[in-house]
Amino acid sequence: MIIQMIIAALAATIIYSIIGAAPGADETATIAPVILILILAGVSAPVVLSFFIAAIVSCKLIDAVPISIAGIPAGVMSTPMVEHAMVLKKHGLVDRSIRKIAAGALVGTIISIPVSFLLAGLIAPYAEPIKAYGNMIFFVGAILLALMSKEKLIGLASIIPMALVIQGLRQLYWATGVVDEGKNVFISFFLGITLGPALLSFFELLNSQLRGGKPTFGKRKLNLKFEGETTSINPLKILTKEELGFSSLASLIGSVLFILSPVGLTIFLGELVSGRKKDPVQKASIALPTMEALAQATYFSGTLIPLIALGIPLSPMAIGPANPLFNAPPVYTLENNMHHILSLPDMLIATVIGAFIACALTYVITVRYSRQICRFVFKNIPHEAFLGLFFALVLFLAYRDAGVMNMFGVLLVGVVAGTFKKLGVGYGVLFMSLYSASWLVDKMANIF
Repeated sequence: MIIQMIIAALAATIIYSIIGAAPGADETATIAPVILILILAGVSAPVVLSFFIAAIVSCKLIDAVPISIAGIPAGVMSTPMVEHAMVLKKHGLVDRSIRKIAAGALVGTIISIPVSFLLAGLIAPYAEPIKAYGNMIFFVGAILLALMSKEKLIGLASIIPMALVIQGLRQLYWATGVVDEGKNVFISFFLGITLGPALLSFFELLNSQLRGGKPTFGKRKLNLKFEGETTSINPLKILTKEELGFSSLASLIGSVLFILSPVGLTIFLGELVSGRKKDPVQKASIALPTMEALAQATYFSGTLIPLIALGIPLSPMAIGPANPLFNAPPVYTLENNMHHILSLPDMLIATVIGAFIACALTYVITVRYSRQICRFVFKNIPHEAFLGLFFALVLFLAYRDAGVMNMFGVLLVGVVAGTFKKLGVGYGVLFMSLYSASWLVDKMANIF
């Protein structure tokens, strides 16, 4: 089993070091479908967990490349760092930007794993009362995430309509005999929300007026010139004592506040830490590793704490990329998932193997060969290829869930979710609306 976990971690590291270097490779859209396929294919739980951990670490380490060189976010979590990375690029310090982001990710990984296991042990005694109110917690969580977002009103207004779309489709499937009554279609709806923005863009391209109004470009030229020279890969030499201290503190904060929005935390803490600096280069140099360490910590804690202590996806991370670890019917359900199958030592071994292999390989590759990776990915792997691959996976899983009708149902969910996302609603609100849909619609029916 350990050999299988090592092989899985190596595979994930290679795959997601390539995917993570591609611009716009959102973590939820690129990781969740693959984890679902592995689980549904019967791959054992420890192997899947090692693969997932290695994928997360690799994605977050390698995203230093597109951010620093092209100013393009690799995923949602890397978006807040683009402005600071461009400051360093403007001053000819692309290498510094890459090294500091990668070092911050490494710090976040090393600190957040033991902290997450410790916090999970403290929360575990209260797991049953928390799970007893799971559906209500998801609904309250949707409200809280909406209130924490920039567009509060549209976030709040989206919760009930999104729940009605989800539960309405389920009722339709039951009424027409597409699926057995009482069986909840979940996986494909989850993926429909995940790829919502891409699905909406696809439908917009089918509209001649909207298509005509979109900008078109020829071949894009990117300047891959590096002004600095990569030397040491030791994070203790890459980061100053102040940067290391703030990165470590950010990792602790991110681990404790795992239930809050990772993007919001990243922006808030990054600006708080760097706000004291007047020099733009110093400001960017301290903000980048701090923000990346926090992002990596929220990824680990948001996955591991709910997985170890609760068994329900009670965080933005658990509801997003890590969701298949909790809910992948018929293999995993909220009553029988990795939380119930794996022991604490199993989870620890799988996590350490995945994180160690990904850090050992991707960190060194990122620091040493960032320019070669960037040149290869930008020249040979179009972003549309990734979108096409994951769009195909979504349609396949939609058909597997409930046949041809569900393929169109998923398109409906995706367009609705994509529209809300375009209007400023966060993924966390949409996913928590999905989880609370059955409970919320039932309560509304009884009240009204």
